[in-house]
Amino acid sequence: MKSDEDEFARAMAGVRPLRPDRRGERVHVRPNAHDRRIDPPAPGAPEQVDADAVADTDSYAADGVDRRELRKLKRGDYAPGDTLDVHGMTAAQADASVRRFIARSRAHRCVCIVHGRGLGSPGHVPVLKARVRGILRRHAAILAFADAPRDAGGAGAVYVLLRR
Repeated sequence: MKSDEDEFARAMAGVRPLRPDRRGERVHVRPNAHDRRIDPPAPGAPEQVDADAVADTDSYAADGVDRRELRKLKRGDYAPGDTLDVHGMTAAQADASVRRFIARSRAHRCVCIVHGRGLGSPGHVPVLKARVRGILRRHAAILAFADAPRDAGGAGAVYVLLRR
């Protein structure tokens, strides 16, 4: 009778180690100037959004998450198990709704949040887009997010990959 060690040694006899990857690390973590807490505005205060922050939050992957997951999200390879639409909500209402939605949707691998593109906002600044994506960026249950595929809302919606 052959031992497992002998069998393993025989199976690995012709194996050679891979060459080191010339590209270095496969996952790079980029520091983001917009990784900051977004507090709800004081009651009665006008809602302010940094337009530059919106452009920088189109996609996100947590540390250690392969960037290929972002491509899969953008292509629609993950079918969302649930959808939340926050159109017409105030920023504070959207914050609360998104947090509740994530908590109750943890059984799904992927979900979709429709926030709109901000075309109805003063100055066409997407207030809810920035708020929703700010919450997602800081939430421990989020592995990655990216703009939804064009046929599912494009830049007006976000596909979210949840931690199981």
